[in-house]
Amino acid sequence: MTFCHDGVTGAELASPLVSEIVLASELDAPAAEVWAHASTMDGVNLELMPLVRMHVPRQARGKGIADAPLGEVAFHSWLLAFGVVPFDRHALRLVAIDDGRGFAEESSSLLQRVWRHERTIAPRDGGCVVSDRVGVEPRLALAEPFAAAMVRAIFRHRHRRLQRRFGGRFVG
Repeated sequence: MTFCHDGVTGAELASPLVSEIVLASELDAPAAEVWAHASTMDGVNLELMPLVRMHVPRQARGKGIADAPLGEVAFHSWLLAFGVVPFDRHALRLVAIDDGRGFAEESSSLLQRVWRHERTIAPRDGGCVVSDRVGVEPRLALAEPFAAAMVRAIFRHRHRRLQRRFGGRFVG
C-alpha cells in the first residue's frame, strides 16, 4: 500500500490480526465516481444497509474522509443492526488517506480491540477495482470465529451493494 502518515506506510501498519479477509470487485464506473461515493458516511451506509447502519454524529455529518483528522479518533459511532438495534460502539480512526485512491483505518470498538480496514480504488479500462482488506482482533478470543464470519458476510454484502450501484463483479 502506498499510503503514508508520519512516515508509516500501510504495509508497516498491517501486522497480522486474528481474522483477516481480502475482497475485490471490478466496477464499471470511473475511480473518481466510486471514490466520491466511498469517501462519505452516506456512501458507507449505502453499502452497509440494510444489515448495519453507522450512526453519524452531528459534527461529522456532511463531511468527507478528507475532513477527518489522521491518527486520532474522528468520532464515535453506534453500529445499528438492521439500522435500529445498537450492538457496538465504534471509535473511527483513520491513519492514512490517499485522496481519490484509498484509505487505511485502524479503529477499535466495544467488541473489537482492533478493527483494521484498508480500501484501495484503482483505475482500470472501463472502470476501477475496489479492494478491501479487513482485519479484526476481538476483545474476547472466543468471539474470533463469529467475528470472522460477520466481517466476511458484511464485506461481501458491501461489495454486492457496490456492484449493484456501479455494475461489476467479484475478482480474485
